[in-house]
Amino acid sequence: MPNSTPPSPRNAHRNGTDDDRALAVTGRRSRPLRIAVIGGGPGGLYAAALLKRHDPRRTVTVWERRTPRDTFGFGVVLSDETLGAIEHADPAVHRSLRREFVRWDTIDIVHRGRTLTTGGHGFAALGRQRLLALLHRRCTELGVRLRFRTPAPPAAELAAGHDLVVAADGAGSGTREAAPGAYRPTVTTHDCHYRWLAADFAFDAFRFETAETEFGVMQLHGYPYAPDASTVVVEMREEVWRAAGFHTEPADQGPAWTVDRCAEIFAGALGGRGLRHGDSTWTAFRTVVSERWTHGRTVLIGDAAHTAHFSIGSGTKLAVEDALALATAVEEHPVLDEALAVYEAERRPVVESTQRAALASLRWFEQLGTYTAQPPRQFAFNLLTRSRRVTHDNLRLRDAAFTTAVDRDFGCPPGTPPMFTPFRLRGLTLRNRIVVSPMDMYTAVDGVPGDFHLVHLGARALGGAGLVMTEMVCVSARGRITPGCAGLYSEEQAAAWRRITGFVRAAAPGTAIGVQLGHSGRKGSTRRMWEGTDEPLPDGNWPLVAASALPYRPDGRVPTALDRVGMTAVRSAFTAAARRAADAGFDLLELHCAHGYLLSGFLSPLTNRRTDGYGGDLAGRLRFPLEVFDAVRDVWPEERPMTVRISATDWAPGGTSDTEAVAIAAAFAAHGADAIDVSTGQVVADEQPEFGRSYQTPYADRIRNTLGVPVIAVGAISSWDDVNSLLLAGRADLCALARPHLYDPHWTLHAAAEQGYTGPGAPWPLPYRAGSRRPPTGRTEVPRPRPGGSG
Repeated sequence: MPNSTPPSPRNAHRNGTDDDRALAVTGRRSRPLRIAVIGGGPGGLYAAALLKRHDPRRTVTVWERRTPRDTFGFGVVLSDETLGAIEHADPAVHRSLRREFVRWDTIDIVHRGRTLTTGGHGFAALGRQRLLALLHRRCTELGVRLRFRTPAPPAAELAAGHDLVVAADGAGSGTREAAPGAYRPTVTTHDCHYRWLAADFAFDAFRFETAETEFGVMQLHGYPYAPDASTVVVEMREEVWRAAGFHTEPADQGPAWTVDRCAEIFAGALGGRGLRHGDSTWTAFRTVVSERWTHGRTVLIGDAAHTAHFSIGSGTKLAVEDALALATAVEEHPVLDEALAVYEAERRPVVESTQRAALASLRWFEQLGTYTAQPPRQFAFNLLTRSRRVTHDNLRLRDAAFTTAVDRDFGCPPGTPPMFTPFRLRGLTLRNRIVVSPMDMYTAVDGVPGDFHLVHLGARALGGAGLVMTEMVCVSARGRITPGCAGLYSEEQAAAWRRITGFVRAAAPGTAIGVQLGHSGRKGSTRRMWEGTDEPLPDGNWPLVAASALPYRPDGRVPTALDRVGMTAVRSAFTAAARRAADAGFDLLELHCAHGYLLSGFLSPLTNRRTDGYGGDLAGRLRFPLEVFDAVRDVWPEERPMTVRISATDWAPGGTSDTEAVAIAAAFAAHGADAIDVSTGQVVADEQPEFGRSYQTPYADRIRNTLGVPVIAVGAISSWDDVNSLLLAGRADLCALARPHLYDPHWTLHAAAEQGYTGPGAPWPLPYRAGSRRPPTGRTEVPRPRPGGSG
């Protein structure tokens, strides 16, 4: 391998007078000819090769502090999509890889001694050392300078003598850490410890195996990367790792003790064979998120910019794809500043999506112990769909037989999607699992719902959902959020609601309608959403009350902390509203204890600073919401179910923890709640939600699988495929959708039509039955072939 010295900045080849003139005139750097790459992993090497291949005039130098054969881990998995991009960018590299890859398409999931196999997945892997060797060879062929056993100079120093510095120096990137103000990284260390190991035989499939030991649950991830070798990753939560003694290897045995213990624990998977460790050590995964990937002439790629948990096999994939995108951007945009901006703009959405999937997968394995009691096939489906990228419909395309068996275990009659199976809550049987989530309309007058509410809720009841929920219905005038909020604190309001429930019952028989009761607390007396969310009214304000005298926004009005007399009055308002709701004909009542409204304000440590018996620890913070729940349950008809909506996280430091969310749900369930509606956030104004597809559902998942209580999942569930996947995996019992029902009031019926379902779970109203098929949009027929043509 070449190990020569790069040209000094003083004598380096200049990019011509035209480029110098462009920089002087525009202040922008032109296409780079002198390139430094920090880090000789797959991403750095591939970036070097592509940049040199695109322009042989370039001087490209790679600094790698380790030897050519040193590497982290054993095998590398790449997707067909990535391989296709490699083939297009550099056919020579693709040909070399194709000769080396081992391929397989099955996954084995071992659960309590039973192996479930699914096919159609498609994997390609090779040894990491072989990948590096191929890239070393390609770089040498192209004339890239490779400097091994040589730490790179600091990026700032390299930038002084190079047109472009590519920092591919891994998750612990010194480049990134040297300029935190420029890249603004966030590094999160997670709960599990893991170790890369290898076995000297090839697994037949990608293998996931769970070991339920005396210390806790441990997990094996294994896959072949050569005809005679497999990667084996052993992972477990930190408390399990410590209990098993892995944190203190005996001094006289060293790593061999750990390796032998892991081989013993997973002897079934290994067939009694041993493991080897290379130079790996136990570590906790760190998720790296950088707000910016570029700084002057320096650009981060791969793990230096972002990391994705190994359980979705995307670390090397992302690094290679970064290299492809960077080289392409530099080739297509002659001004370097523009090229780097295009690179980041193109890659960031892809990376963020992958990181969300990886984080979902990581957290699934962190909570593995909550799933081990699931039936084997449901456990396998849950594992396969953990990242939300593989779904029920997608898995059916891969392995129809396995997916059909999962449906059958769930209780789906033939031809019935999971979402159209019934569900029972106390005396109420819902004909399907779809809930129209509560959505504030802000169109009531003096708390009285009018024609808008009749049409809004009536249309969604006709649209096929099993349960249609009202918006938050306020229990008093002072409990309103805005002047347009609906209420149940007068007989006029109750009569208006009775008109709506009567319409639903007559026009959409079989559709249940529920009422959500709440009190705005410190978030009240504000403008309607479209006039300014959470902004105070210009006039006509009413007094605010809350658990503590804390405004919702720093510039907001300060509420009065409720005293005992005030709490009694609020509780009485809830019970009076519940009686009116029962008389109005609602089938289900939900108590709103989420989103920072009054009862939620008692639950969160960020909003409850009381020093009496209604504050302090969680038991104190739960006291008043439970008193209200008990009072409402006492007056709500026994046969009708009652649910509670909670915010399972505040998305803010010091807020409700995961453990507290489970305890809150357990407390309400113990007091008689029939289901927990699991939402998140909106408790404090400075929250930092992790938005994304189905982003709130893991909180419902944890509560359901920890406590065994029914849950309603909410939060960016947008497709019927997502709903089916959540139900089959055992993460939810019902799914509540809001915006999809604003976009399409007949979302449920259309979901049935798209799945070819015509059964009792989604009957079309008789006047609408002619529209139960999608209208034709244009002529698509072609002439049918006729016999006897002239050929």
